Amino acid sequence: MTRYDASNIRNVAILGHQGSGKTSLVEALYFVTGGTTLKGEVSKKNTVSDYLPDEQRKQMSIQTAVVPVYNNNNKINVIDLPGNDDFIGETLGVTKVIKGAILVIDGTVGVQVGTVKSWNTLRRAGIPVFIFVNKLDKEGADFDKVLDDIKTTLGKAATPFCYPLGHGDQFDGFVNVVDMVAVKDNGQVAKDEELFADKKAQVESLHEAIMEAVAGTDDELLEKYFSGEELTKEDIAKGLKLGISQGDLVPVLVGSAQKNVGLKTLLNMLVDYLPAECEAEALKGKDDFGKEVSRKMDANEPFSAYVFKTVVDPYAGSISIMKIMSGTLKVGDEVYVNNNAQRIGTLNSVCGKNLAPIQEAYAGDIIAVTRLEDVASTNTLSNSKNVVIYEPYQYPSAVIFKGLVLKNKNDEAKIGQALGKISLEDPTVEVKRNTETKQLLLGGVSSSHIDYVIEKLKNLYKIDVDVEPMKVVYRESIKKVGEAEGRYVKQSGGSGFYGVVVMRFEPADEISFAEEVFGGAVPKNYFPAVEKGFYEAVKTGPLAGFPVIGVRAVLTDGKYHPVDSNEQAFKMAAILAFKEAYNKCAPIILEPILRIKVDVEAKYVGDVMSDLNTRRAKIQNIVEGEHGAQQIEALVPEAEVVDYATQLKSITQASGYFSREFHDYEEVPSFLVDRVIRDNKIQNN
Repeated sequence: MTRYDASNIRNVAILGHQGSGKTSLVEALYFVTGGTTLKGEVSKKNTVSDYLPDEQRKQMSIQTAVVPVYNNNNKINVIDLPGNDDFIGETLGVTKVIKGAILVIDGTVGVQVGTVKSWNTLRRAGIPVFIFVNKLDKEGADFDKVLDDIKTTLGKAATPFCYPLGHGDQFDGFVNVVDMVAVKDNGQVAKDEELFADKKAQVESLHEAIMEAVAGTDDELLEKYFSGEELTKEDIAKGLKLGISQGDLVPVLVGSAQKNVGLKTLLNMLVDYLPAECEAEALKGKDDFGKEVSRKMDANEPFSAYVFKTVVDPYAGSISIMKIMSGTLKVGDEVYVNNNAQRIGTLNSVCGKNLAPIQEAYAGDIIAVTRLEDVASTNTLSNSKNVVIYEPYQYPSAVIFKGLVLKNKNDEAKIGQALGKISLEDPTVEVKRNTETKQLLLGGVSSSHIDYVIEKLKNLYKIDVDVEPMKVVYRESIKKVGEAEGRYVKQSGGSGFYGVVVMRFEPADEISFAEEVFGGAVPKNYFPAVEKGFYEAVKTGPLAGFPVIGVRAVLTDGKYHPVDSNEQAFKMAAILAFKEAYNKCAPIILEPILRIKVDVEAKYVGDVMSDLNTRRAKIQNIVEGEHGAQQIEALVPEAEVVDYATQLKSITQASGYFSREFHDYEEVPSFLVDRVIRDNKIQNN
């Protein structure tokens, strides 16, 4: 097997709006570089990258797929990513390991919502982008219109490196604007042709724009350009590579994945203008003592790797897909991960679902390792004698939850394991059991994301569930100071029970207990029993059965009997005192308040604000976001945003998204108290 060092490796993701032709482009690249003699097609369900039954049935990408292609002694690990927002975690995790991306745009449609989201994700991560305008062989394709759309929506850095010759049925090639060469491309043979006069003036103008951009990347080149001296090929290549890596230039290329047009030029430019893995800056991490260390993307450095994708296979078990960040990994090596040393039993090159055993792998490459124990996405593997741990990617938390109810009680034993495997594959899936509401909660980034997980439970794990709304967890508290006596006295012939306490209850920041007893009215050895009784009492508030928070209990007085008093009596007396005093303390219901941050395009801010106002939100801040977007920060009751992910999608035509985190508890408005108690009261047996 040919060895590819970091200088000959490019790791490139393919993103875009769903349906723009990402998977078709991957299949075309794999085909034209000799990976297969039978080109995969989405419609025929025989693609290398979309190999899951669900992907083939829905004809859409669901999870990350790595497909290596080879061009002029270089290895390009092409990573096909889903275009559907439900699987945004797949895209976000990959940004940690790529040095370039291809943003695919449908030439018949132009920039779409998914295009902008993918673009913003890549720009935030500082990843160089190539734009590939696809489907120019289709009726209705209009490159000039799409280019205007790109420049208006994504920015002026977008620069045509290719210009199409014809559209629709007449699309049969393009002009390489960098080299000023016309290329006739029928999908099998691409050959240089003379540049016709009717295109020359327009293309020369585009070429001049590229030269200006090249000159602007370096003071020497700028001086050379303005002095009228011609830039050499080496000057141009250097300037383009620098401009693209810094994000000042975004090449726009053209082609047709279906007809294999423009693919060789795309591959050549990826190799020529994207930084090789060895050109990356030294990676920063920490050793197992927390001290900062660095690693170069070099096969001679100590080994380290970052897991960016985990696949659970019914036969192979857990498959960890990782990028080697430094050094060399061989079969039999001992690696350090999650405070444990493990031995590598198998190494595999990866191509879609296919794993091919290899003996060693080198810095910059992407590989798969099977049967590692307790290893998940974001984990670092390293040399056990030279430990490094890279900062894990922070995936977005779930924003919508639904309760799962098993249709078959016999599935209780296996649903936990099934959901564990699903969340291992998708870090944006969150599973939790709420002991208060007795609900098994499934969280995701959208309602349809949760629906997909439920479908997977049924189809793959044979577990059927019904879905119910998530129950909001309320709390009780008090607003005033109240005092009461608790008396637990029982005589039954022999030893009885005698415990009397006088207790004061007052509002506080947290639950606490204190005593102010004078003169031995209650012996000190019974104080712990009184405290225990109080803590037991606040588990279920008398108002609606919700846990009580924010109360300080003070034992002030009491009585005891030298024979009949015992710990049980004083514990029960404390419970009775709390219940007796509760109504004197102006009890209230508290609801959980979330801090949410909503990112939307400026044109939707008014509609989103209006909707938030109907949800009792308190707007905290509005700040300017990226590319004209706005971020609205607000405090809002959790009960009002149970379905917010779905509503926000509707309001913003799927362009808005939000994050949420717990903020605090606040009193439920008086006009809602009766309804909250009626709909949520906990029945205590």
